[in-house]
Amino acid sequence: MKLSWKTFLLWSLPIVIIGFFLWQGFITPANNELNNNIANSRMTYGRFLEYLEMGWVKRVDMYDNGHTAIVEAVGPELGNHVQKIRVELPTSAPELISKLKHANVDIDAHPNKNTSASWNLIGNLLFPLFLIGGLAFLFRRSNNTNSGPGQAMSFGKSKALFQMEAKTGVVFNDVAGIDEAKEEFEEVVTFLKQPECFTAVGARIPTGVLLVGPPGTGKTLLAKAIAGEANVPFFSISGSEFVEMFVGVGASRVRDLFKKAKENAPCIVFIDEIDAVGRQRGTGIGGGNDEREQTLNQLLTEMDGFEGNTGIIVIAATNRADILDSALLRPGRFDRQVAVEVPDFKGRLAILKVHARNKKIDESVSLNIIARRTPGFSGADLANLLNEAAILTARRRKQTITLNEIDASIDRVVAGMEGTPLIDSKSKRLIAYHEIGHAIVGTLLQDHDPVQKVTLIPRGQARGLTWFTPSEDQSLISRSQIKSRIMGALGGRAAEEVVFGDAEVTTGASNDLQQVTSMARQMVTRFGMSNIGPLSLENEETNPFLGRGMSNSNEYSDEIAIKIDKQIQEIVKECHNNTIKIIEDNRVVIDRLVDLLIEQETIDGEEFRKIINEYTLVPEKYNYAI
Repeated sequence: MKLSWKTFLLWSLPIVIIGFFLWQGFITPANNELNNNIANSRMTYGRFLEYLEMGWVKRVDMYDNGHTAIVEAVGPELGNHVQKIRVELPTSAPELISKLKHANVDIDAHPNKNTSASWNLIGNLLFPLFLIGGLAFLFRRSNNTNSGPGQAMSFGKSKALFQMEAKTGVVFNDVAGIDEAKEEFEEVVTFLKQPECFTAVGARIPTGVLLVGPPGTGKTLLAKAIAGEANVPFFSISGSEFVEMFVGVGASRVRDLFKKAKENAPCIVFIDEIDAVGRQRGTGIGGGNDEREQTLNQLLTEMDGFEGNTGIIVIAATNRADILDSALLRPGRFDRQVAVEVPDFKGRLAILKVHARNKKIDESVSLNIIARRTPGFSGADLANLLNEAAILTARRRKQTITLNEIDASIDRVVAGMEGTPLIDSKSKRLIAYHEIGHAIVGTLLQDHDPVQKVTLIPRGQARGLTWFTPSEDQSLISRSQIKSRIMGALGGRAAEEVVFGDAEVTTGASNDLQQVTSMARQMVTRFGMSNIGPLSLENEETNPFLGRGMSNSNEYSDEIAIKIDKQIQEIVKECHNNTIKIIEDNRVVIDRLVDLLIEQETIDGEEFRKIINEYTLVPEKYNYAI
């Protein structure tokens, strides 16, 4: 294993500190002569005086400034042999010397050698020198890299990833499903490569381009493609990297970023998730964040201040354009706002072709079928879908991805992991009637989306699922379509009521009832589809943290609130009665479908409609448009 210098220093520094204090406390040199004259035994001071009176003491060597003595004594108790005995002398015994002289004892004093001062000086100098040298080495290493402990001394510097010739591995051909956005940026790339074509007619390069769209639609991927196509210096940074705990750091990083960009102009600066720093100023409960607002002010000044930024194109991405500051969105800062929406059928097909390049897909699988079955999927959803299908194929030990793996992956992406199949019981039959109720009401209504499949295989929190294939265009929805969706959502509860009775109604329709109430309320308060009239009584959303909707009071009177509640009840009651009628009229085919669903656990949409056409007595679909 290779050990880096930084790791070595981080591990060795605590060891050196511990060793230093051990050295200071335990390795201070003592009197070497005393260590060399180690006595065989010890004697108390009182016993020593008794030996002295009996004349057994022959020689005394004193050490440690008279605190310790090595006594040479001969006597009967000592076997008449000379022995060295260590004696600890008291601090104050002035009569001892006179007693020793009176007894004719040979006395010798050994003074201490003063070497501790030099050792302490060396120890006190060595440790600080080693510490300063280690820190200097770390700072020198950090100045040569973009990360490490030395970043603490350069937190005011920009953390932008800089590439002189950005080789991201992504070009425009790798981006599919967002052709309009690609056209906008192809023009920007052409402006960078051949500016004379535009400047000849008086056009100036755009200052900034803002990418707006839901998550997963390819905003960051498009920025990588711009970097790969432009062949100009490319700075990439996230909006959250500007804001730090210390006041002024974010503004300093903005200045440093644009300073580097000016030195390398023409260039591209990409700021991902700009809403982290570009949120509206002066909003929120309790006041705004001064550090974030200072950072935003510096960004506004750099993008369109007195100096200007000729040759610098700022590309930013966000999925929350509604919360951005208005000064940031004006022309001169972000001249263009490019919408990156969820792809349509053609876009999904193109995205699937891009992500299917490195997948082994069976020849029988049609990407057109997958594209039609995935309305509302973003580019990231489609990439995840094919990846999940590939993982499932490997788990099943197959060589190619088939339609079965694609179907299972769609179910997993939308509803969650597959659960344990239900056992045959009253609960399973009740769930089967519930799901068949959804499916048959949706199939027999004229303005409802067609059924894709009905299943009793649990996924996520759902014990059973009914899948509908929504139409491609969901931007405009008619009144009859909304009422059909309300009735389709009530189909499960209506089937439980008709088949099992009110006493056996379960909580399985709780989520359905939430959707029903929400749709009915929007019909009344937002879309003007009630007897109250064409009035918009409620906003789509309120967010007090953006300075919106701070007041809890409604925008209408209590009388209107009572009318709203009555209209919601009338719409839901009418749809519920119509749903009950559909269930009662088609009880025979419902029982047949429930038996088939319990047996097979899944019924495909085509098979479902075929059985209904054989059994139903209704020549045309129900129409409750009025």
